[in-house]
Amino acid sequence: MFGSGSPGFGMPHGADEDTPVFVISVAAQLSGLHAQTLRSYDRMGLVSPGRTSGGGRRYSMRDIAQLREVQRLSQEEGVNLAGVKRIIELENQVEALQARVTELAEELSTAYAAAEQAAAAVHASYRKDLVPFRQQNALVVWKPNRRR
Repeated sequence: MFGSGSPGFGMPHGADEDTPVFVISVAAQLSGLHAQTLRSYDRMGLVSPGRTSGGGRRYSMRDIAQLREVQRLSQEEGVNLAGVKRIIELENQVEALQARVTELAEELSTAYAAAEQAAAAVHASYRKDLVPFRQQNALVVWKPNRRR
């Protein structure tokens, strides 16, 4: 959403787009919304800012972007707030599923590598005195010299 994930303007050193740093008045200014609208969106579950130990809201750059998207969907696309909430839920679900697919693909890759190693170990354990002989209707009997 923010490209390389580098901190935005005015972000504290070491903060990223998920770090809750903005008080509600700054978040309202950055998002172009009224502070009361941000409180309403929080109550509706459209955005979930972090909280201080005293209960104050702290918004991240991701929260600001989500507030802007809520406003865009409702104002420009005509989606009601219940629809916006459902869109956000579905986007979060898709993101979680994509992460799970990536995780399973990595597990599958690890399992394939382990299977290849196991197959290689089995092949390495084959008896070296057996030699394939390809001729139809032929019987080859090999009798090694017995050592006494």
